[in-house]
Amino acid sequence: QVQLVESGGGLVQAGGSLRLSCAASGRTFRNYDMGWFRQAPGKEREFVATITWRLDITYYADSVKGRFTISRDNAKNTVYLQMNSLKPEDTAVYYCAADSNLRRVRTEESYDYWGQGTQVTVSS
Repeated sequence: QVQLVESGGGLVQAGGSLRLSCAASGRTFRNYDMGWFRQAPGKEREFVATITWRLDITYYADSVKGRFTISRDNAKNTVYLQMNSLKPEDTAVYYCAADSNLRRVRTEESYDYWGQGTQVTVSS
């Protein structure tokens, strides 16, 4: 089992920045691919970014590419999502996810473990 706890959400003005953190406990963090998804009110959960455990390869949704950066610190068992140039349409609950044998990076069904989410609200 892997337990994931997100933090760092909050209210920010458009153009501002936030850094989300996801602390993992349980199994060996360094062997897990880690992802971020988000769900806006009335919408389905969508892929945001992923970083692989092997070679730290990163993937991003087109909507956040160039503004968001995913990174990981294996010594701290933590994955981060640095969000810059935030827009009102980035408002959502952000979820951290993990999988040890990730097949389809952008598909939420591929991830076995999920956090409870952290709210990000961007005001215009």
